[in-house]
Amino acid sequence: MDNYQNNQPKGMRLVFGIFMVIVYVAVGILFITDVFNIDNDAISITVGSILCVYGVWRGYRLYKGVN
Repeated sequence: MDNYQNNQPKGMRLVFGIFMVIVYVAVGILFITDVFNIDNDAISITVGSILCVYGVWRGYRLYKGVN
């Protein structure tokens, strides 16, 4: 099973990782600014904050090379 994960080129994994960090942070900001018109502001801010924090966490892991 370990060899299966290493079949992807490293450059492509890096590009995908950077893309996903941007997507998580962008969608988090969209939730916080209430673009999706969710009735409950607390849910919108909570979900947006979680997505932004998770995007930063993924970026940190990508920077450290854990992925």
